[in-house]
Amino acid sequence: MNSSIAITLPPGRRAGRPLKIPFGALPVPGLLLVVFGLILPLLLMARYSVAIYNPADIIAEGLTLDNYLRFLSEPFYREVLARTVLVAALTTFFCLILGVPAAYVISRTRSPKLRTILILCSIIPLLMGNAVRVAGWMVLLADRGLVNETLMFLNIIDASVRIMYTLTAVLLSLVAVLLPFMIITLQSVFDRIDGSYEEAAATLGARPWTAFLKVFVPLAMPGIFSGGLLVFILSMNAYASPVLLGGPSFHMMAPMVYEQAIRVFNWPFAASLAFVLMLATLLLTVVSSVLLQKKYGRM
Repeated sequence: MNSSIAITLPPGRRAGRPLKIPFGALPVPGLLLVVFGLILPLLLMARYSVAIYNPADIIAEGLTLDNYLRFLSEPFYREVLARTVLVAALTTFFCLILGVPAAYVISRTRSPKLRTILILCSIIPLLMGNAVRVAGWMVLLADRGLVNETLMFLNIIDASVRIMYTLTAVLLSLVAVLLPFMIITLQSVFDRIDGSYEEAAATLGARPWTAFLKVFVPLAMPGIFSGGLLVFILSMNAYASPVLLGGPSFHMMAPMVYEQAIRVFNWPFAASLAFVLMLATLLLTVVSSVLLQKKYGRM
């Protein structure tokens, strides 16, 4: 079998034999992009992470594990990692709580027009950049922002409540930013689940919530895991929301990497922090996948 693709030149071009491209060569451009855009930077960062820090020179020299030992020995950086995991877990939890019902309603909507409207409402926030949306949250949550002014106008509070530069502000922003990713991922999965399973459960006497939790959710668990994984990874690497809404005293791993690389110019320690963040994300992903496989079977 000849594994090649014949490409015929359009009329008016040079006549001749059709141009044949081997089928195996089609993935080459994508593979080259992955190699030069992902693997090589990772290898370079791995080399920097074990280099000796020299403030006068950013060239990676020497081999040492002091950068990783510094992270393990100083409680401050361990607290930063723990806070990053906590924020990512809470963001994923709230996105699941809000995203699963929304995606379920969209997937079970019979009217094509209403379905299109609901999908557009879900993806419209993605048309704006993350920094723009975070700036809008700053206007809403400031001490004299729209939320506080509205609450004081309604006599619900007497003085402005501190919302900015808190965990609550960061979570609100991250959930608002990442919820569309959760809804879109889940809705595409829910569409492939036949509604006859829920109808069968109803005919056997199951209430709607019982059928949803005990029949639909287990069937949709691979999609729920995929959506949760996507949100968790994006939350672990969040930058704009922690910096702009968390303030200078709210530290997470991604802003810490930027600070060490750009402000302190300690590239070796910044690279080690990046690898710690990547390793923590990978380990948590693998552990959660194994636990879900034991409970729900193969994901």
